[in-house]
Amino acid sequence: MKTFKNKIQEEVAQILQEISSSENELLNEKDAEHLPAPVKKWLEISGAIGREKAKNIWLKQEFLMKLKPQQKKWHRASAQQLFSTQNPSFIWAVKLKIMPLLNVIGRDKFINGKGEMQMKLNGIFNLGNETGPKMDEGTLQRYLGEIVWFPSASVSSHIRWEAIDDNTAKATMNYQGTKGSGTFYFNKDGFPDKFVALRYMGNAPDAKRYEWVTEVKEHAQWNGITIPSKLKATWLLDTGPWTWCTIKITDIRYNIKEKSLNLI
Repeated sequence: MKTFKNKIQEEVAQILQEISSSENELLNEKDAEHLPAPVKKWLEISGAIGREKAKNIWLKQEFLMKLKPQQKKWHRASAQQLFSTQNPSFIWAVKLKIMPLLNVIGRDKFINGKGEMQMKLNGIFNLGNETGPKMDEGTLQRYLGEIVWFPSASVSSHIRWEAIDDNTAKATMNYQGTKGSGTFYFNKDGFPDKFVALRYMGNAPDAKRYEWVTEVKEHAQWNGITIPSKLKATWLLDTGPWTWCTIKITDIRYNIKEKSLNLI
């Protein structure tokens, strides 16, 4: 019987196999000339200009998470994530410790324009498996917001940018029939400060969109590129703001050569 971990490994292998083996291209100023001024400035000061475009990205994260708005206790979690920018996609696998001997393994994915979230207790017992148009849109918006970790993706033909002011730009992504938008805010130095999107809260038939806000708390440099390294994510609900997780990037690599990865 195929285990949940085996399933995740197969999905990871699918993404890696679909990535072109052609020579990596450098991101140059001409690639960015059509972008709004704050996005161009970000690419320049981040160090992305003149470096290889990221075709794939692997990263590790540490989390503090709350599963419900009323929850007081933070749960510790760790995650690994793989992205492809050639065929925009990601697999995110998280391990969350609830109690001694009780772990939740979760997997979010966005592949071929479709999203899916699956959670299992101790990797065996199903706690949820969500699919559908709301998940498709939400996972696309997540991918869009997370390009702050691989800035060269901002020149993708699947993303249309709209200037708002000197420090703000709206991005709309359209891929394989799924479409979503979000707004990037940049600080006075030109680095990304915040991403805001109207995302569905949940996947129920009556689910509503709420503002989903990711705020950058710290930046750090990896592989010569400065990216957000500490962030927090908040839903702005009718009952008030719910900060449901804090994120710390502990490692990141671009254009990996592996043909398989164990994310869990």
